[in-house]
Amino acid sequence: MSATVPSSSITPEVAAKSNMTVEAWAEAALEALASGGLEAVAVEPLARRLGVTKGSFYWHFANRDALLRAALALWERHETADAIHGVEAAKDPFDRLFLLFKQANASHKAGRLYLSLAAASGDPVVGAVVRRVSELRLTYLHKCYIDLGLSEHDAMLWSTFAYATFIGNQQVHRDAPERFPTGADFREYFKLMLKTLVLDRSADSGTISPRSLEA
Repeated sequence: MSATVPSSSITPEVAAKSNMTVEAWAEAALEALASGGLEAVAVEPLARRLGVTKGSFYWHFANRDALLRAALALWERHETADAIHGVEAAKDPFDRLFLLFKQANASHKAGRLYLSLAAASGDPVVGAVVRRVSELRLTYLHKCYIDLGLSEHDAMLWSTFAYATFIGNQQVHRDAPERFPTGADFREYFKLMLKTLVLDRSADSGTISPRSLEA
């Protein structure tokens, strides 16, 4: 909730600043979550990071909980609607899965943020959003495997396997970063994931098997 300010006192500069910093506060809260967990979302440190006063915070938010909800809404949008929109243009379900896996492994910051939110899922507000995002991701993966030709049952198993692999990648990168492949080794690792997780239907026999990859 924004503070109530008489319209006559809102200059163009003040209006522009308020519009510009709403999402900046939410982004800063997500960065704090990724690096320090839920307790790191605190008004004064975030204000210092943004180079503004606490008054800027209270212009936009009634309290810390309101900021947390705004940050979670921004994360949910980035991780569901925006992510899916970025791959929907691909007509081939193989290409959609390829883009999803590439996108999922492209940002370690996004992975750290997910793990921090999952660790804080005992909070009812955070937990509800984490469960909703996970369910939407699993549902979309399930759809992609259905489009590859799998049965409902098999698509459920493979989509769960694929999502568990994604979560495991994030945990290894966080907990044992020296073991996580980089450079040319990561490209080989990524190919191995695709060969394992992306299936294809044989035009001759109709059987489902890992899709061969040349790149």
